[in-house]
Amino acid sequence: MTFRLYDSARRASVDFVPLVPGQVSIYCCGPTVQSAPHLGHVRKEVNFDVLRRWLEWSGYAVTLVSNITDIDDKILIKAAEAARPWWAHAFLFENVFTSAAASLGVRPPTYAPRATGHIPEMLELVAELIDAGHAYVADDGTGDVYFDVASWSAYGELSGQRADEMEPSEDAEDRGKRDPRDFALWKGTKPGEPATASWHSPWGAGRPGWHLECSAMAGKYLGDAFDIHGGGLDLRFPHHENELAQSRAAGRPFASYWMHNAWVTMKGEKMSKSLGNTADVAGAVAAYGGRAVRLYLAGPHYRSMIELSPEALAEASAQLERIDSFLNRAKEMLGERQAGGPAPGPYHGAFCDAMDDDLATPAALAALFGLIREGNQALAAGDRDTVSAALADALWMLDVLGLNPWASEWTDAARGASDDLTGVVDGLVSTLLAQRTEARARKDWAAADAIRDSLAAAGLKITDTPDGARWSLDRS
Repeated sequence: MTFRLYDSARRASVDFVPLVPGQVSIYCCGPTVQSAPHLGHVRKEVNFDVLRRWLEWSGYAVTLVSNITDIDDKILIKAAEAARPWWAHAFLFENVFTSAAASLGVRPPTYAPRATGHIPEMLELVAELIDAGHAYVADDGTGDVYFDVASWSAYGELSGQRADEMEPSEDAEDRGKRDPRDFALWKGTKPGEPATASWHSPWGAGRPGWHLECSAMAGKYLGDAFDIHGGGLDLRFPHHENELAQSRAAGRPFASYWMHNAWVTMKGEKMSKSLGNTADVAGAVAAYGGRAVRLYLAGPHYRSMIELSPEALAEASAQLERIDSFLNRAKEMLGERQAGGPAPGPYHGAFCDAMDDDLATPAALAALFGLIREGNQALAAGDRDTVSAALADALWMLDVLGLNPWASEWTDAARGASDDLTGVVDGLVSTLLAQRTEARARKDWAAADAIRDSLAAAGLKITDTPDGARWSLDRS
């Protein structure tokens, strides 16, 4: 069966045809590393990890690029609040994000380029747009360069909006713009910004705009044309719309298909830091385990909104208990783990059909639980052959979903936790210390003190230094 996906640009389900037979190139917009991620941030990581696994099982060689936005207005603001160099702040939270993704069994992308490492490619793209008449340098001496939205008649094709009905862009001040809808490609240095957050350009010292970064990095590693561009639904406009416009205006075909995962919500609202309704990844993993959090994020269809609640996470944990109970009982009966491949059968076929239908994970899980029900019946009847076949197929399905408890992403983590807790503790404590720093920056002393006290109760000593908080075991 051909893999079908819902293409956000066409607003329809279509058969996927890669540009190069047997190969798939995917670009996913990665994190802006300003603070610790919440579950809404990492849903994309889990959903596209499942996509990657399914395409690889289907026989494709997959190249997945997911960038790191390590220079941005928000990073500069957060770093200043924390009295930390912006580059150190970005690196700290890049590590926090990477640890959070790994705690959910997400495999690293083929490459994770940082924006600050690709300034030459960005300057080249800006120059191409200026030469093509689709960008201009602000005439107010700021050094800003803007994309001329009115010059690109196809603007709005991704989000289905008309340019003359759009609200002004919020990515920058209106200084030097010819049209409020125009967006920044290059931002001239502003008074008071760190000198290190600035690069030389033909238009003056400054730094790249957010939208420019992704277009340049996608082109660097995947070429002018690639297969799938992915990200959260909130990025479709203006970020992805602007990426598409500036890339095609420069003569680059860009993405053939667009896939967007929906939000994680709390009380019906999109989870966001500004609303204060977030749930940090480290806390959820500590409470429910990484596999349960992954199942909670991967179980619903990737285009469906997910409401966060303790009940939903507890239900995911209970589902895993049903799965693991069968696996462990089957292993006990058979005497060893099964090394064979999946066994074709009705549940196997139903699982494949579901995954080929735009990653219909609810139907895929239904097939998995149907198989487990059959396996449990075979266990009760002492039918070793059926149990063996069911175990092999269940493990394969769990591998595709990234939930196989015997896979290296989970066994290595468990072994590391039992043999040496240093790495695990350091990741969790670093996340809590970062949250304490944020609380102190916004003068929420009660929250900051609560985090310090909880760490002290766990036997850790916190020392505040000019370079940030440090932790050690309290041996007093």
